[in-house]
Amino acid sequence: MHRFLKKFTWTPELIELLDECKGVYVPTSKQELYESVFGTGRSGKYDVVYDVAGRGEVCEATVVRAKNGVVVNYPEDYMRRRDPDCMRIGDDKPTDKPRFKDVYGYDFAKCKADTLNWLKTQELIVMPFSSGGNAYGYGSMLICPRNAAFFAYAMANLQGFVSAEESEGFKPRAIVYVAPPFRHTHFNGRQVVVHNRLDDCHEVFSYNLYPGPSAKKGVYSVLLDIGEQENWVTAHASCGRMVIQYDNELVIMHEGASGGGKSEMLQDIARTEDGRVVLSTNTVTGEQTLMNMGRTSHIEPVCDDMATCYPSLQNDSGKLVLVDGEDGWFLRMDGVTHYGCDPVYERICTEPDEPLVFFNIQGVVGATSLIWEHTLDSDGKPCPNPRAIVPRSKVPHIVNEPVEVDIRSFGTRMPPSTRENPNYGIMGMLHFIPPALAWLWRLVAPRGFKNPSIVGGGELKSEGVGSYWPFATGLRVKQANLLLQQIVSCPNTRYVLIPNQHIGVYHVGFSAEWISREWLARHNGHVKKDKLEPARCPLLGYALKEMVIEGQPIRSKYLRTETQDRMGKDGYDAGAKILTDFFAKELDKFYTDDLDPLGREIIDCFRRGGTIEDYCKLTPMKL
Repeated sequence: MHRFLKKFTWTPELIELLDECKGVYVPTSKQELYESVFGTGRSGKYDVVYDVAGRGEVCEATVVRAKNGVVVNYPEDYMRRRDPDCMRIGDDKPTDKPRFKDVYGYDFAKCKADTLNWLKTQELIVMPFSSGGNAYGYGSMLICPRNAAFFAYAMANLQGFVSAEESEGFKPRAIVYVAPPFRHTHFNGRQVVVHNRLDDCHEVFSYNLYPGPSAKKGVYSVLLDIGEQENWVTAHASCGRMVIQYDNELVIMHEGASGGGKSEMLQDIARTEDGRVVLSTNTVTGEQTLMNMGRTSHIEPVCDDMATCYPSLQNDSGKLVLVDGEDGWFLRMDGVTHYGCDPVYERICTEPDEPLVFFNIQGVVGATSLIWEHTLDSDGKPCPNPRAIVPRSKVPHIVNEPVEVDIRSFGTRMPPSTRENPNYGIMGMLHFIPPALAWLWRLVAPRGFKNPSIVGGGELKSEGVGSYWPFATGLRVKQANLLLQQIVSCPNTRYVLIPNQHIGVYHVGFSAEWISREWLARHNGHVKKDKLEPARCPLLGYALKEMVIEGQPIRSKYLRTETQDRMGKDGYDAGAKILTDFFAKELDKFYTDDLDPLGREIIDCFRRGGTIEDYCKLTPMKL
């Protein structure tokens, strides 16, 4: 066994694997690992190829050495985004997710044995890392074929890279195995990631080379599994500290399904060439509405996607305390369509001080890969899921210490909605809600309109409890109870809803989110009760009567969509019924004997058509 690996504690089957494989490479630095991606005998561009029984050689990915890092592309459109139905559970522990045996008709033990036997035929990369980042994470290990070194380099940038040379050793709390050809030999070409939860280790078997379901969300699954055992939550959220005039600070945590605006919450507001902000474009007439915006709040990012809320961090402030659960951010660049769209990340990605990793972005050997030049899918359209992995240490003004959350917002992609074509896009620019409704939105977590991050992202579906349910391996109701306990135990954190893409007939993209963020920062997250009125749909809590920013009033049609001429009350009510019926269908699965009694009361309130005042009686609302 490699001399560094003797420092770690292994199971007998792993000792056998490492002793019998064709060779073991243990990187001692990220730079060394990067160089191994283009190791001896490889040019600046090569295919990652495997011999698949019955098919011969199959190319899983093409890797290019660009001036600014590794550029990875996949031959199949399907492999360029995460399949939401890729998780399988290989163990017999409690779960609400599909079990491997139920789906494929045989025990995972056989597939695991096949996997380990195949890995014995390979030269392997064995890389220690920290699930959850270096500061608070759990010692883990990656085992993958050496010809897929780009995958290891992606993992090293996403999670907390651990140098085996400098480590004191540990018993892995999680192990990620990578066996790409099994996608074809065992799973009919599908993305499959199998989670095998042992008593003292969470095994993740990745049968594909797109890092989204494994190196990214697979590690998220590990953290959720540990939290389910220890009664804490890793929230699906971004978080930023807004520094406003006179150095006042407001911490906003933004949750939501993939595509719900988490990354955008940390971006500067987009402006036209003359410095104005496009508030909206009428989807019927094409008319634009622009605003003048002066200096906005300074953003100090905390986390981009995974907020670990460890019990040890919580204090007596009455606010939720969190820290980033990642060491690098898997940023989607579909909104960067030309130079100047996002100056911060354009600068980081174009001239990095260490090589980055890019996916679904065009790459030319030796040239600078540009994040607005997206790979074309087979239909000739740009791939909707271009990605770059950016180490959080490279993000300007990053916050490294735990923060207390003032505002928890929830974002949803909304479709265009009118009287003639009613839909659920009835949410105004900013709604204030009590904790009970905040919990309901996190149970249902609408994936929303045209989600770009996953396969089949067009229709209204639930992302599941916490919007992290696709990555959780355990019990749905257990997670619902943990979220409710977390919300109730933090009475001084306030809750809002923010739409993106559309407000009724108006296309707003993420401008509603950026303007609401700025308004909240300038008001220290507070609003007077007389500035609110009950939304026409109780699920939306309270709507603002008025909003003024930079001396410019935001018209009521953006705050209360029933006031739009093309929607009216009848169009609004039709959309509200779509939303309410969707909530009713999704909430039924939580209404069990195992649900927290307060949770049952909240769902009972919804079922009997409760008003916003009824929800506030169950969980008082702090303004």
